[in-house]
Amino acid sequence: MNPTIIGLTARALLGRRRVLLLLPMPVILIGLTLLGVTSENEHVTRSEWGPQVFANLGLAVILPLTALIVGSSVLGLEVDDGTITHLITKPLPRSEIILSKLLVAWLVTTAATALPLAIAAVIAGSGTLAIGLVVGTALGALAYSALFLALSVMTKRPVAVGLVYIVLWENLLVSFVDGARVFSIRRHAAAVADVIGDTPLISSTMSLPTALIMTSVFVVVGTVGATRRLRSFALTGEAN
Repeated sequence: MNPTIIGLTARALLGRRRVLLLLPMPVILIGLTLLGVTSENEHVTRSEWGPQVFANLGLAVILPLTALIVGSSVLGLEVDDGTITHLITKPLPRSEIILSKLLVAWLVTTAATALPLAIAAVIAGSGTLAIGLVVGTALGALAYSALFLALSVMTKRPVAVGLVYIVLWENLLVSFVDGARVFSIRRHAAAVADVIGDTPLISSTMSLPTALIMTSVFVVVGTVGATRRLRSFALTGEAN
C-alpha cells in the first residue's frame, strides 16, 4: 500500500459533496432506534422492531449504499475525469494502487456505518449486538468496497450496476431464490452480527463459516479483478 495515495484519496473523497449523502442515513437509523425504544409496549416488542432497524435498514440499506457511494468514488471519479493517467504513468504496481484505494473505501465505509449501528445497538440495550454489528459491518464493508471498486473500473456506470445488485439481487431475488442468499454480502454481515450479538434484535439463517468464506471470495475476486482491469488502462485513462 502507498501512504501518499491513501492520504490523497482520503482528502479527495472527504472533500467531495458526494460524501454529504452519507450524513442523513445514520441520523435516521439512530432516530428510529430511539423511537422504537420509547414506543415499546405489550404490543410492540424489541424483537419485532429490532430486526427491521438493524437488519432491514442498517445492513440492507445503509451499509451497501454507503459502500456504493464511497467505493465507486475512490477510483471511479479519477477514471471519469481522466486524472487516472497521473497514477498509471507512475512506476507503481497496479495492485498497490488498488489496495490503497480499497483501504480508504473500507475505512470510510466502516466508520460511517459501524459507529451509528453500534450506538443504536447500545440504545437498544445490547452491548453484544453493538460488538457484533461492528465486526459484521467491517467485514461487509470490505466485501462491498472490493466489489464496487472493481465495478468503478469495469463499467462507466458503477453506481447504476451497484444499485441493480443491491436492489434486485440482495433485496428482491434472495426473497424468492434461497440459493441466491449465499452471494448476498449483507447476509454475510448479518450472519456475523447474529453469532456475536446472540440477540433477537437480529437473526440470520446463514452459517458463520459460509459467511466468512463468501466474504473472502468477494474481497479476493473484487481486488484481483480491479487490479487486472487497471493494468489494461492506456495512458488516455481508457481501457484497451
